[in-house]
Amino acid sequence: MDFTPLKEFMDHLTAWRIPGNSIRVSIEDKEVFTYQSGYADIETKEPMTTRHLLNLYSCSKPTTVTAALQLYEQGKIKLDDPLYAYIPEFRQMHLADGSVAKNPITLRHLFTMTSGLTYNTRTKAFDKARKLTDGKMDTLTVIRCIAEDPLSFEPGTKWQYSLSHDVLAAVVEVVCGEKFRDYVKHNIFDPLGMENCVYHNEAFQNQMASIYRFVDGVEGTLVDKQSGASSREGGFVQKEGKQCAHVFGPEYDSGGSGITASVAEYSKFCDALANGGKGILKPETIDLMRTNQIENVDKSRFTWKQLEHYGYGLGVRTLLEVPNDGNGNIGEFGWGGAAGASLWIDPDLKLSVCYAHHMLNPQEDYYQPRVRNVVYGCLK
Repeated sequence: MDFTPLKEFMDHLTAWRIPGNSIRVSIEDKEVFTYQSGYADIETKEPMTTRHLLNLYSCSKPTTVTAALQLYEQGKIKLDDPLYAYIPEFRQMHLADGSVAKNPITLRHLFTMTSGLTYNTRTKAFDKARKLTDGKMDTLTVIRCIAEDPLSFEPGTKWQYSLSHDVLAAVVEVVCGEKFRDYVKHNIFDPLGMENCVYHNEAFQNQMASIYRFVDGVEGTLVDKQSGASSREGGFVQKEGKQCAHVFGPEYDSGGSGITASVAEYSKFCDALANGGKGILKPETIDLMRTNQIENVDKSRFTWKQLEHYGYGLGVRTLLEVPNDGNGNIGEFGWGGAAGASLWIDPDLKLSVCYAHHMLNPQEDYYQPRVRNVVYGCLK
């Protein structure tokens, strides 16, 4: 194996427009390559290192799915259970046209993003939750309020990215009787030795890389350089602080977006899924997770360019065919996050890849298929 091309591609990304990045590749539960390029903070020229923590955003979702599948393995939930059996507020749902939904939302619909829920967080339900909790926004209260918002479509008929996995985290809370963050720590993070993986990062600010936003455009025309924005090819990167926009309050454990971690630590989770579960899930459950679940639903919103050739399983993309202009193995699975984190897990090769940068508008359609292609190319 020669990972020189991967090192060069990482350097290419930071020379192009990514402020800084980090990657770890593991085979058979052994690290075979790790590398960081660029800066954790552009303004201070602080280099990106293995110790820097990043907001993983939607790369949190596979952990939530794993937590819920542990309950499935224990017989505490079934995939086709109605959601209202756990959170009664979801018993009767209305559609956007005012009609009553014919079918209940099931847990399978939450896993597969076919629930009809949305990612709209500017609704009366969120306003109500803020008032009820004095801004603390504890997970269960928020999710119970969300049940008052109308669904976009009849559950089970379409794929749509949404707060479904946040709701799934609330189900875990109901079943286990503890905060979602605590359940994950006790049942995933601690058993795998994942240190400094947290759902609320306030105590870890000095360990975090700065988060940026890329603004497309012609250099020099979009942002006054006195604002502190840093010039990049075709646009600017602007500093956005260190908080995750989808953590709605100090008591909200976001199943869809909430984890802050380093690539080195979150890789331990990826290694577990690539190597038979390592006690947190059974191999058969991992195979179920990466089995396409949306063959018979409307996929008109499953159109992100980087997801070409993929289906969607229980909370993860899953490769259905090897692209003509790419490589990989059928059944490779994972997900990406809004600030540039991405996971690739291939149980057939016992391969896991955890990559992250810290930039909103993360250029996923460019870097994701290329990182996959380069990694598999390096294995030859």
